Parts: sequence; structure tokens; C-alpha cells
Amino acid sequence: MAQYGKPSYWDDRYTKDPEPFDWYQRYSGIKDILSTYVKKEDQILMSGAGNSRLSEDMAEDGYKSLYNIDISQVVVQQMVAKMGDRMGFEWKQMDATSLDFSDESFDAVVDKALMDSLLCGEGSTANVNKMCAEVSRVLKPKGVYIVISYGIPDNRLSYLERKDYNWSVTVKTVPKPTVSATAVPDTKDASSVHYIYIMQKGAAAAKE
Repeated sequence: MAQYGKPSYWDDRYTKDPEPFDWYQRYSGIKDILSTYVKKEDQILMSGAGNSRLSEDMAEDGYKSLYNIDISQVVVQQMVAKMGDRMGFEWKQMDATSLDFSDESFDAVVDKALMDSLLCGEGSTANVNKMCAEVSRVLKPKGVYIVISYGIPDNRLSYLERKDYNWSVTVKTVPKPTVSATAVPDTKDASSVHYIYIMQKGAAAAKE
């Protein structure tokens, strides 16, 4: 089994295969949900960004301040070389469980597959709890934390509904890219959808 929870796994993977790769969803699959909760002028933290095109696609669509972090120094160096000195588009090597940002720095935090990766590693529960606590700390009041995951609510909400975070949680689903766009996905069938967990800091839960 791949050691997704280990930084050394990711350094090795990105060294061997530097081509862009998007876990789960491309921007087109989650664009509508992102635009509902995240403004183009927001300060956005892309946590565990890897070499996904998500940030690049968001920047091309008008998002102005994207701070990309990843545990792998290899992929950060690759992305800095690829993107160059681009205004409002930064890359830093950083551990999501110990963020080097001040309190209430961001309007939004986006996590596409990072929580899932941590849950595959040693000390998974402790690490996810540390990450969520750090997200809560760096989010501004009324900020939003968006997690794109394969994990069903029964396996994810226990990490996200802790009272000390003061988050309201909304769960949405999007069809997996392999599911026909004309098909109506069965939201009770975890094999046909990805789950989008939307945590709003200090806000009432959004209605579907």
C-alpha cells in the first residue's frame, strides 16, 4: 500500500513523475461549489496542493490570492520553477499540521485529498485533528474550509464537527469524473460520487 501519509513518499513520487496530476476532481467539477463559498478576491490557502492544476485553473478564472503549500519540497521547487514569479500566486513547503501563518490569515482553505492522505498515515487521527485545529486558527471569522474527499460522512464528520472549531458543516456531493454527465448519480453510492465538506466558521449551516 502506498504510504500517502509520509513526506518521503511524496518526494519520491514527484521526483519520478513530475507531470501534473489532479486527485478526484478537476476545477470544472467543483467550480460551482467553490464560487458559491469563495470570492475571487479572498485570501485562499491551498493545502496539500501538490502539482494539481486546481490553483492554476482558479487563477485563470480570476482568483487573485492563492497560497499553495505542500509537505514535499520537491514538488514546491517544481511548481515555483513552472509558475515563476506570479503576483498573488505563492508556493511554500509547509506541514499542514503546523502552519507558519498568523491567526485569522485566510478567508478560505481548500483541501483536495489532503485529509484523506493523512488518514492513510501513522498517527492519522492525531494528525487530522492537528490539521483541523490549524485550519480553524488561520481562518478568519466567517471563513470557509472546503474538503474534497472520497470519505463518506460517517467516516469524516467526527473530525469536522468538533465544538471548539465553531464550524457549521454542509455536505455536498459531485459525480466522479468517470460517471457520465448525463447520468443522475446515486448520492448513497459512494463509488459514484466524491464528497465536498464545507465548514463555515461561526456561521449557520447553508441550506441545500
